[in-house]
Amino acid sequence: MKGYVFHGPGESAWEEVPDPEIREPGDVIVRVDAVTVCGTDLHILKGDVPEVRPGTVLGHEAVGEVVETGADVRTVRPGDRVLVSCITACGRCRFCREGMYGQCRGGGGWILGHLIDGTQAEYVRVPFADLSVYPLPGGLADEDAVLLADIFPTAYEVGVLNGRVRPGDTVVVVGAGPVGLAAIATAKLFGPERVVAVDLAASRLQAAKEFGADAVADASESPEQLVGDLTGELGADVVIEAVGVPETFELCTRVVRPGGHVANVGVHGAPATLHLEDLWIKNVTITTGLVDTHSTPTLLRMAAAGRLPTRRLVSHTFALDQMQEAYDVFANAAETGALKVVLGVPQHEVVPVHPTV
Repeated sequence: MKGYVFHGPGESAWEEVPDPEIREPGDVIVRVDAVTVCGTDLHILKGDVPEVRPGTVLGHEAVGEVVETGADVRTVRPGDRVLVSCITACGRCRFCREGMYGQCRGGGGWILGHLIDGTQAEYVRVPFADLSVYPLPGGLADEDAVLLADIFPTAYEVGVLNGRVRPGDTVVVVGAGPVGLAAIATAKLFGPERVVAVDLAASRLQAAKEFGADAVADASESPEQLVGDLTGELGADVVIEAVGVPETFELCTRVVRPGGHVANVGVHGAPATLHLEDLWIKNVTITTGLVDTHSTPTLLRMAAAGRLPTRRLVSHTFALDQMQEAYDVFANAAETGALKVVLGVPQHEVVPVHPTV
């Protein structure tokens, strides 16, 4: 088969690789029908995730059809259409028993496209399938479903739930890329008074408005002042960091109110300064996290009911063998206007992001 292979920082290619095989009784083999590119994949290509070895097939999000199952698999069978989660769970270790699947110590966690071959290929082997793939409702299209493999659970769990968004809150989302937009959409489910989006790109600030942001701020134009004006100088109740660079994390700690929450979602490849000389007295809670995907069944039901703006995040589609082109478009989002790129589905032109009526 063919897959998108990491060969070291800045080096990757769509090339022939060995077909995946069942290795353990809990494995399944899935034919990939739709896959997407994540910001974490870009971090890998930059060399920010040194655990990824050259020769690894990238990708950790997919929708496809089960073509083979191991002897112990009980929840799916060949022919089933499934969501391949970004997180694999053994179900037996202490962390899995506590619902912290992202921290699995039994051979799972974030392994696809990280420690083992991932989903950006024609076929993928998924370990611990009973807890790591999800049968899909018949009416949920591939383009919608694939966004529930990572970005919506990540935004919802690591951003909104960890940040403890509550009715009446002022929520600031720093970074209006795909995860930031998903955080805006899912934060709105909790009835905040206002959601403020911060980004450098005008196109993404416009998208943030269309996903429910009540106000937007250019990151280069003192967003602290806007947040102060909106909150009577108190600061934001919840600030969600969805970029992953030192400057954005430090901005989050400046705009949060005393007693507020900073929920870090971004993948950081460089140290950020924690200004405890300012924060020690402010009762601020800072959370970090890798998604656990415990919310995936709930989000699947909501998506099937049309309650999540999944399709509106898809700006570009490609054939599966156009992987390098898809990476180029996604990596240059400021020029291309890309939000989320999906491969393996019928192609169309760039889709404008519009709110539903």
